[in-house]
Amino acid sequence: MWNQTYNPLDNEVLSTIAAAIPAVTLLVLIASGKVKAHIAAVIALIVANLITIFIFTMPAGLSIRASLLGVVTGFFPIGWIVLNVIYLYRITVESGRFELLQRAIGGVTEDRRLQLLLIAFSFGAFFEGASGFGTPVAITGAILIGLGFSPLAASGLSLIANTAPVAYGALGTPIQGLASVTGLDPYVLGAMVGRQLPLFSLIVPFWVIGAFAGWRGMIGVWPAILVTGISFAVPQFLISNYINPWIVDIGASLVSMGSLILFLKVWQPRELWLSPALRSNDPSANLARARTEADRKPLTQAQLWGALLPWILVCIFMLVWGTGAFKTWANAIFSWNYQVPELHNQINKVAPVVAKPTPESAVFAFTYLSFTGTGMLLAAIVSGLLMGFSPARLIVEYGRTIKVCSISLITISAMLAIGTLTRLSGVDATLGLAFAATGVFYPFFGTLLGWLGVALTGSDTSSNVLFGNLQKITSQQLGLSPVLMAAANSSGGVMGKMIDAQSIVVASTATNWYGHEGTILRYVFLHSIILACLVGLFVTLQAYVYPFTAMVLG
Repeated sequence: MWNQTYNPLDNEVLSTIAAAIPAVTLLVLIASGKVKAHIAAVIALIVANLITIFIFTMPAGLSIRASLLGVVTGFFPIGWIVLNVIYLYRITVESGRFELLQRAIGGVTEDRRLQLLLIAFSFGAFFEGASGFGTPVAITGAILIGLGFSPLAASGLSLIANTAPVAYGALGTPIQGLASVTGLDPYVLGAMVGRQLPLFSLIVPFWVIGAFAGWRGMIGVWPAILVTGISFAVPQFLISNYINPWIVDIGASLVSMGSLILFLKVWQPRELWLSPALRSNDPSANLARARTEADRKPLTQAQLWGALLPWILVCIFMLVWGTGAFKTWANAIFSWNYQVPELHNQINKVAPVVAKPTPESAVFAFTYLSFTGTGMLLAAIVSGLLMGFSPARLIVEYGRTIKVCSISLITISAMLAIGTLTRLSGVDATLGLAFAATGVFYPFFGTLLGWLGVALTGSDTSSNVLFGNLQKITSQQLGLSPVLMAAANSSGGVMGKMIDAQSIVVASTATNWYGHEGTILRYVFLHSIILACLVGLFVTLQAYVYPFTAMVLG
């Protein structure tokens, strides 16, 4: 057994700096724009191994095995989702159905700002609730690029929009993960998150349109933004507090989409924005194009249902794949849990991160049938057959998709390897303990700890599992509500989703903008920091200031 060490240099500042080196290396290399994302990920993985072995004293065998586990985990399930989402998108393009979808969306509104609200925020929230794990960014990014949005607009704005629903993603998986490591009631945790995020569910739609169109452009459609935000935030609060945390995103997104579509039947902005380009800081602004007369022609009922068919099938498959009953059934048929030799339960997580030494599991769960990506693949195959593709043509198109996504899959796997290694080595816990030492300011910095966790691991669930118990222990020591701070980990984490390297690679893949991950990161980084700080300030008010303290449970 090897015990994690959180202060290997006997100096908290130096140990924290050492722990931050792998993540900083990755982000700096990507942001520089001079190093391809997959090369940057491989370099950062090598650096991470050197840090864990020579500074954190992790045995080399454990470090290498942890990295290999992360590589495999990066492909299953994350890369598997991305590959099959892009496969579905390519099929719809080849069949001509995607062009019909563009016209269908144009039938709701031709205004690009309102299309962003409908697709990036509301539609993306539905897929976050149904499947999560990169699916919403991949789908909304692909749709927006197909509608003519520039790659930076499609990528960056999809990432910013995919924040408010993340805490309840994949049918409440982050909340369940948080409950499992803290021992707190998932219904209580879900309700507390539901008393933090609705405010930001109202803010984010304004933020997205402001980032795209500027202040004047945002003011021009403020009634629609307000309808979108309120119709998502109110159901988010009500469902999380009075029903359960599992269906929050599904219910809120459906209400939001329906409300916006109905509102646009009676209201349209005075000035229509027909340009799909990002108005500033976008080298691809010349991709903007005016709609043709053919685009403006209304679709027949047959054309409309034909355009929506693949996405209706995706919704059905994702809802089925997200249910616990289906997962239980699928895993009973096929489930292979591989305990990594000489790694599984060979590492102890120790105090002060946990109350007593706890072995770290290292299991690769190859639950192929229940993977979200498998549901996406079946949805793509069924859609392709219904659209007239032959089995041979589907196979050929899949081969082309693999070729298109190969570099991105390598990148995602390398990034997950970094996340797995830093978790098993205790490097992430060292960073967490640095945040935990902030005393009276802990509600603010504890929230940022959740943001950091998602930025490092690419998952709100992983961040909750990583830091949830630390949040509970620290808050009890400081006399704060453990429910408040555990929930803050998840609420703060959602703002880190837009800058985690994994999501950025998913966005660049979906928009066919390979090699520009640094541009995307630079565009979203400041948005992520500011929004995370706003969540931290709100949690601080909940911790200390009446009447916000009345919102705290337990």
